[in-house]
Amino acid sequence: MYYVYSLSCKDGYYIGCTSDLKDRLDRHQEGLIVATKKRLPVKLEFYIAMCDRYKAFKLERYLKSSSGRAFTKKHFIFVAG
Repeated sequence: MYYVYSLSCKDGYYIGCTSDLKDRLDRHQEGLIVATKKRLPVKLEFYIAMCDRYKAFKLERYLKSSSGRAFTKKHFIFVAG
């Protein structure tokens, strides 16, 4: 399985894709991932499991685009307020 996931960070959120979600999340939380190292703490907000690697990476790319960010904020990201 391949997982497209979103982490909430101290300054927003991060979208990623991996085949080992638990290991990747542990590495994020330990500060071993450059993209989130200075944005700790991180918390898993959601993930989507997919069988097809190429579709998973295509979805990740879409969610990182401007329209994908708007879609994510509207449907997945819940901001306390």
